[in-house]
Parts: sequence; C-alpha cells; structure tokens
Amino acid sequence: ETQIGEGRFGMARETGEYMNAAINGAATNNIGLGEGLGQFIAAGDKGGISFQHQPISILSEAYSRKVPVTVHVAIGTDIIHAHPQASGKALGEATYRDFRLFCSMARELDGGGIYINVGSAVVLPEVFLKAVSVVRNLGHRLEEFTTANLDFIQHYRPTQNVLKRPTQNSGQSIALTGH
Repeated sequence: ETQIGEGRFGMARETGEYMNAAINGAATNNIGLGEGLGQFIAAGDKGGISFQHQPISILSEAYSRKVPVTVHVAIGTDIIHAHPQASGKALGEATYRDFRLFCSMARELDGGGIYINVGSAVVLPEVFLKAVSVVRNLGHRLEEFTTANLDFIQHYRPTQNVLKRPTQNSGQSIALTGH
C-alpha cells in the first residue's frame, strides 16, 4: 500500500527476473507455463540461483515427478507483467499450452473424475467451464463426474461455472464454505 503512490508496488527485481526467465524459457522450449516454472525451480542450483524453499516447491516436485501442473494467466493481473523482461508472446504461448493440457485433463473426468476449485473466484472457474465446453464440443463424452468448490464464501462464478453448469445433466457438485 505504501509503495503504490511512488509506482513501486510489486516491483521486486528477483520475482520479475526469475519468473519471466522461466516463462520465456517455457515458450522457447515449447512447454507449458506450469512445466516451465517447475523446471526453472528444479534446476535453480544448476543455473546459479539458490531457491531456499525448492525442496518444498509444489511446482518443482510436480516437474520432477512428471505430474502436470497448469498455470492460467490473465495478462496484466500479476506484478511480473510490468517487468521489462515480460513478453506477452511468451506468456500467451506458454499459458495457452497449459489451457490445451487442462482441456485434455478435463476430458479424463468422464465417468467418475473429480474437479476441485479451491479459492479461485474468477479465473479458474472460467477456465474450467471453457475446458468442459471444448471437450464436449469435440464430441467427447463428459458426464458423471463430481465438482467441488472450497472457499471462505461462495461466489457467482464458482457456483455457476464449477458447481452448476458442468454437472447440470449428470454428476454431482459439492460446496464447502468456511474456514
């Protein structure tokens, strides 16, 4: 709050440099943003960067175990987008690869899968609904699955785009609200 008046809000050098380097590398290597960030963190020491908490990084561990992680960027919403190394092209390419990966994972929900939205009130509910639509538009069956929304309060988008619309013809939805 104190930094916004002088235009310094979110201008941490390391965060912008490291994350944008990972994003630019992901685009260059034709991989998604989640995989690119995990790879960057996992290789930190080899690149001369010391990530103190690398051993407990979800992204690093997922990358090491080949577990897919997707990251969905709304350009202009994160502090790293104001950094000189930010590339709209790289962000778009890497996050679009993750959207396509997310769609392929959503296809696997058919017949008993579970999708859980935890604390995302806008972006992920929109991404999920679009992925459901893509899967069905391509002619794949996507029924009889469960969705859940976990948050301190229930918002419009998670209620509609996670709980109601995707499961309206079959499946079930669960809303867990509170601390």
